[in-house]
Amino acid sequence: MQGAPRPPTSSAIRILGVDPAAVGPTGYGIIETDGRYCRTLGYGALRVAPERRKESPGAALSDVHALLCRLMEEYSPQSLAVEAVFAAHNVKTALRLAEVRGVVLLAAAQHQVAVYSYSPREVKASVTGYGHADKRQVQAMVRALLSMSETPEPADAADALAVALCHCQAERTRQKYHLPSPALLTRSAGKPLRTPRAVIPVTRAVNATPPAPSRISTTRRSRLP
Repeated sequence: MQGAPRPPTSSAIRILGVDPAAVGPTGYGIIETDGRYCRTLGYGALRVAPERRKESPGAALSDVHALLCRLMEEYSPQSLAVEAVFAAHNVKTALRLAEVRGVVLLAAAQHQVAVYSYSPREVKASVTGYGHADKRQVQAMVRALLSMSETPEPADAADALAVALCHCQAERTRQKYHLPSPALLTRSAGKPLRTPRAVIPVTRAVNATPPAPSRISTTRRSRLP
């Protein structure tokens, strides 16, 4: 992991980006922004050894949970941005990815950190301007946007930084145009996960007389002699 934890300034906001993985390493990246500029505080990827995975079904999930808890305790982020589950053709892969995301949400709830979710296309479009950009393009743009001296490696760490940047840019847009806050996946201080929408009752009249059909009147002009 690059960087060292520093106490945040009064106006700075820290964002922890997470790129969950079903089989490969889980990427993470921490950025700090003052509303105009962003800088990198740390990044990396957790690769669970195959031997560790064979110990128990939840060994890998336990390692991810421990890592995220340590990062939140060291960096004290105000928000956690995580990549959403994509529609995978392999159901088993999608289930594993959902399990990792569940661990991410659990760790955030335990540390009272608000969680925001963004789809892979949203992240790529926000960082590169193209929703189908490849990993090299994402790495290059992350390096440029964060003014990094080297390309972030591995690609999973760059993806996590991209997720954090996506949330940073989304918040800038929301504040600039006074847009409503997006729905959170978790809220701190025991608040509800989602704000329930108002239910408007629909009343139907029983045995009501249907309205008379409207008539279209036509007027003929008299011809001049």
